[in-house]
Amino acid sequence: MEDTTFGPDEPRVEQVLRAFTSFGRVGVAYSGGVDSATLLALAARALGPDRVVAVLGVSPSLAADERSAAHDVAALIGVPVVEVRTHEGDNPAYRLNGPDRCFHCKDELFTRIDDAVVEAHRLDAVAYGENADDAQRPDRPGSRAATEHRVLRPLADAGLDKAAVRRVARVLALPCADKPAAPCLASRIPHFEEVSPEKLAQVESAESGLRALGFVDCRVRHHGDVARVELPPEDIARATEPGTREEVEAVVRASGFRFVAVDLGGIQSGAFTLPLVATTRG
Repeated sequence: MEDTTFGPDEPRVEQVLRAFTSFGRVGVAYSGGVDSATLLALAARALGPDRVVAVLGVSPSLAADERSAAHDVAALIGVPVVEVRTHEGDNPAYRLNGPDRCFHCKDELFTRIDDAVVEAHRLDAVAYGENADDAQRPDRPGSRAATEHRVLRPLADAGLDKAAVRRVARVLALPCADKPAAPCLASRIPHFEEVSPEKLAQVESAESGLRALGFVDCRVRHHGDVARVELPPEDIARATEPGTREEVEAVVRASGFRFVAVDLGGIQSGAFTLPLVATTRG
């Protein structure tokens, strides 16, 4: 990878690079989002791409276009992708869909990496892309799974928050540098309503249809017959314009929903989890 200058982020980037240099071969739990892609690129910079493996968990909660994009970004970085089929849907605790759902998902992923990837690819360590902002959030139970599986979190340890990760990604010319966050499809289902392949497929189809209409950043929350569409504030008015409104309704209803509602609150990260976590802590 060509020489780059990271400006004020340089000391933290150097800390991330040093975190890798004591290992021979490293795996990065990888989704194709900006955090894991930046971590993957820095691992390749520290060790060389031939000593790094991107591990992509594949299940019904991963949208097909996200899977394809992840491969494209890894190819640009020059690191091979190993796909691991995960079976979190077989776990009743995951299907129950409590606020700890992400723990069960990450636990399944890290278990599969331990069982199927570490030995086959002679990995000395596995890392994942938690950033410093994520480390402070109460709605990220997946971090507990990382701790239990001794998975490294170099971005968070170095103090790189989301804004810094995006700056580093731009310097590295990663195409996902400004990509909107894309949480797993299960995050669209209210807690304590069962996660099922059918619901995940509905959400994926509806969101894919909206992106085809030009709504790049969107969430379709699954409320039974009702699809609650979240968009950035600047897109809400466009979604309700004559002509476009009918197209939005058509693509969402074609995914199996009877009713389509556009949420005036816009995109809401942690919309289902944060209220429950706050109640529990309070």
